[in-house]
Amino acid sequence: MDTPKIFESEYRFCLILWAQEPVTTTRLVELCREDLGWKRTTTYTVIKRLCERGVVKNEDGVVSSLISKEEAQVSELDELMEKKFQGSLPAFLAAFARRQALSEDEVEEIRRIIEK
Repeated sequence: MDTPKIFESEYRFCLILWAQEPVTTTRLVELCREDLGWKRTTTYTVIKRLCERGVVKNEDGVVSSLISKEEAQVSELDELMEKKFQGSLPAFLAAFARRQALSEDEVEEIRRIIEK
């Protein structure tokens, strides 16, 4: 099953949810007002849309995720890799390494990850 698309503003909402879940809709409205400047109706609209796409569930006013943060990140990275680098990990890493000054520790960690 493909991970449903989570758009940027929805992702910011999900970051709040992942940190607090399970959380009541009332508390989510408060958190979204504080952190995102959203009105109550905006929060409820996002909850509804994400429920329809299978990203979150809302049972009796308690919202929890159906997609983990890691799943959302991997899905977004896969999309980026396909769109911008034609699915080529070496092309992605080469572009990243040209833009970022990597420390020796970071280079070593990347080596360990690749070797796994």
